[in-house]
Amino acid sequence: MSTVLSQRGLNWLRALTANAAAQPGYPASVRVVDASLGGQPARYLAVVPDAENRFPRARSGEVGLLEGWSLGRALDEVIEADFEAPVKRAVVAVVDVPSQAYGRREEALGIHQALAGAVDGYARARLAGHPVIALLVGKAMSGAFLAHGYQANRIVALRDPGVMVHAMGKESAARVTLRTVDELEALAAKVPPMAYDLDSYASLGLLWETLSVDAIEAPQGDDLARVQACLAHAQADIRASGSDLRGRLGAANRAASRRVRELLRAQW
Repeated sequence: MSTVLSQRGLNWLRALTANAAAQPGYPASVRVVDASLGGQPARYLAVVPDAENRFPRARSGEVGLLEGWSLGRALDEVIEADFEAPVKRAVVAVVDVPSQAYGRREEALGIHQALAGAVDGYARARLAGHPVIALLVGKAMSGAFLAHGYQANRIVALRDPGVMVHAMGKESAARVTLRTVDELEALAAKVPPMAYDLDSYASLGLLWETLSVDAIEAPQGDDLARVQACLAHAQADIRASGSDLRGRLGAANRAASRRVRELLRAQW
């Protein structure tokens, strides 16, 4: 039986960009679209399923070799093109990525470098003054999320059971921790970093906003308008407050992280 591939990322990308044409020269699994956000130019990026991907491990929307290097290239283009621009265009990462691509070929050909290239691109864009926003519309898992979205100034998530954030899938986490999935879920109820739901993730201070929508699979109407307004607000907030990530330390569950940083600053 064939696996149904998630189209959330592609559907939201098309809706947010009014079906604007994707930039040529990229693999089918990476969509790069130049459109507008809040009346200003912006670049939208999404990794989407490609059943014909030359790397079988990256056919379901995973971030693999082609995807990592292509994201890095798309970000390099923006940084270079806007180098002397007084106002840098925003970058919006539309995120629905189930995992990084696991495979012997990926390991042999340096997937760690490919994904690091994407991370570096997002970080350099952010530090260069580009407002970087991640919109979570589906799964944001493992190294895929680290490479595509986690470096954003602001992370916005849609409220839906299919929107999950974690270092690995439940079955994999259960194998690694020598627990059943049920045991893992019981533990997650007490330990927020072990959980997959948005409220637990938000308690770590990493989400800027969450939004409820009526039809997450088919964005349109009020849902689309609400998300567009939120992204535009995020863009304005970033331009007003700067490129750092210090806002992530404000949550109650980050008290220890704040204390560690205070001690390091005092000692160094």
